[in-house]
Amino acid sequence: MRILIAAVGRSQKGAAETAAALNYLHQAGHLGAPMGFGPMTLREVEDRSRNSRPNSGEILRSRQREAELLLAEMPKGAKLAALDETGREMSSREFANWLGGTKDQGLRDLVFAIGGADGHGPSLLERSDITLSLGKLTWPHMLVRLMLTEQIYRAVSILANHPYHRG
Repeated sequence: MRILIAAVGRSQKGAAETAAALNYLHQAGHLGAPMGFGPMTLREVEDRSRNSRPNSGEILRSRQREAELLLAEMPKGAKLAALDETGREMSSREFANWLGGTKDQGLRDLVFAIGGADGHGPSLLERSDITLSLGKLTWPHMLVRLMLTEQIYRAVSILANHPYHRG
């Protein structure tokens, strides 16, 4: 099962968190290949820049445009998991079981969507098969990428009985 992380915003060239996130994806793809995972990729879409004090209409339009850009990255028939603060929280083992179960459904593609600063547009949330949360705290988007890719690697490690996850 191919895994795509579609994220709003461009990372800074040479940013440490981006390098670490890509490394986790590479490791997860390598470890997961014998189990049917991979390749795993990260694609970025432009955020919709606006003034520093947007009104509610500007925010809604921006969220919708970002949702359209993220949805355009999705392969046909892909399962969509949107990261959202109101989403379902899982332990690492629960996430591993969910990821393994998703793969075992015979799906070819799984997309994780990371929205912009104002969250996802309604069309993306309505299209989502599941919404996931990394906790109640608010995280910078570049750290969300890193945390998600680490959890994907950890989940694949759990499924492979690899010693990375010892909990």
